[in-house]
Amino acid sequence: MTVHIVMFKFKDENKDANLKEARERLNALVDLVPTLKSMEVGINFTVAERAFDLSIYSTFDTKEDLDVYAVHPAHLKVVEFIKSATTESKVVDYIL
Repeated sequence: MTVHIVMFKFKDENKDANLKEARERLNALVDLVPTLKSMEVGINFTVAERAFDLSIYSTFDTKEDLDVYAVHPAHLKVVEFIKSATTESKVVDYIL
């Protein structure tokens, strides 16, 4: 199994609305991208300087399935929205 984790810091402008919109769009990908096996989307509640605002934990059968997800049109639309609403992101991918 391949795991894909991403964390995002959102811009202050429309932050709450953008967080909710991002969560909805990300959760919808499970039904739109066949290689995406599961996804958890969490909005952070911790108030700390080093905290990020939203994280995703997603799983795929293989690294190649993650590669397919990365360029899937539905995913790219979500990426476009998230890039417009965020200031920073971090990612880690690994195989179990």
